[in-house]
Amino acid sequence: MADPVYLDYAATTPVRPEVVDAMLPVLRGHWGNPSSIHRFGRLARAALDDARARLAAVIGASAPEIVFTRAGTEADNLALLGRARVASGGIAVSAVEHKAVLTTAKLIAKEGARLTLIPVDPAGRVRMDEVRRIVEEERPAMVSVMWASNEIGVLQPVGEIAAICHDAGVTFHSDAVQALGKVPVRVDRVAADLVAFSAHKLGGPKGIGALFVRRGTQVAPLIHGGGQERGLRPGTEDVAGAVAFAVAAELADAEREQTMRRLVGLRDRLEAGLRERVPGLLVNGADADRLPTISNVSIPGADSEMLLAAMDLEGIAVSSGSACSSGAVEPSHVLTAMGLPPETAGPSVRFSLWRDSTDADVDRVLEVFPRVIERVRT
Repeated sequence: MADPVYLDYAATTPVRPEVVDAMLPVLRGHWGNPSSIHRFGRLARAALDDARARLAAVIGASAPEIVFTRAGTEADNLALLGRARVASGGIAVSAVEHKAVLTTAKLIAKEGARLTLIPVDPAGRVRMDEVRRIVEEERPAMVSVMWASNEIGVLQPVGEIAAICHDAGVTFHSDAVQALGKVPVRVDRVAADLVAFSAHKLGGPKGIGALFVRRGTQVAPLIHGGGQERGLRPGTEDVAGAVAFAVAAELADAEREQTMRRLVGLRDRLEAGLRERVPGLLVNGADADRLPTISNVSIPGADSEMLLAAMDLEGIAVSSGSACSSGAVEPSHVLTAMGLPPETAGPSVRFSLWRDSTDADVDRVLEVFPRVIERVRT
């Protein structure tokens, strides 16, 4: 059997060797509690402070504006719920958000706030006329629009949305979990107030995330205890995880332009080959600016679960969308919001690339996928 092919990097990426090398000295030598005042604690604190400053530099923030969390989902929850507890008013989120944002927004609505879903066009981009109308007429306390879609890779005009919200005095949050390391994510250029990140999407370990909280933005903690992370995320910090996150982010950012140029070529070749070989195949979001790393296709007449299982048997790992929605049988809420009917939104596959992806991976997919589709369709 041919070597396995992994094309599900949007779900998670392998930890880079350089990141492991950065973690080991912390795990072995700087294992003290960073809240302790003795030398063991001070060594851990120095490593944590250095990691915070390095991650902040990657996104154009100041070190005190970085709050380490246990995941991107926790960062989204802290941003939305934490802000909702100190600022009364409604919340508006795009209809194509990650479930970490959508589910949290619905919880806020259950607690009495007005929830508005911002519609998107057929390419998956938020409708800017609706953003302006909602901000001007409804005056929500918060707007949340993701930097880049985890399912279709579409990039949203976060700079323009942030400016509209800033001018109206509305807090703007963005989930940038898929964007960091793949496109420029700079809070010194985009007037976002709260931005969520996760390490395992760019070569770092699972279990460590971060929330950018712009200076002056009030957020209430969700967990209560000590004063760690400015009191916004009490609990002893994962120093090794923070160091790993900073190193992974620096590496991804430094290599970003070169890597993404190569991946654009791989993605485009993959899509052109699939269109040529699979009748009726639709590339979702193809008319919008997208991440070079994600290609989402719909195949009418196929069954997603059977298709993914058949591809796995062929040694190729792909997904049907968000890894956090595994097991869901209903069509993707993202594709449905774009106006795709169930028979098109249901049978979809996400191919996601990363720095380890090769021409051989694409060749293997183009060889296997068409015959798998034919088998599944019949």
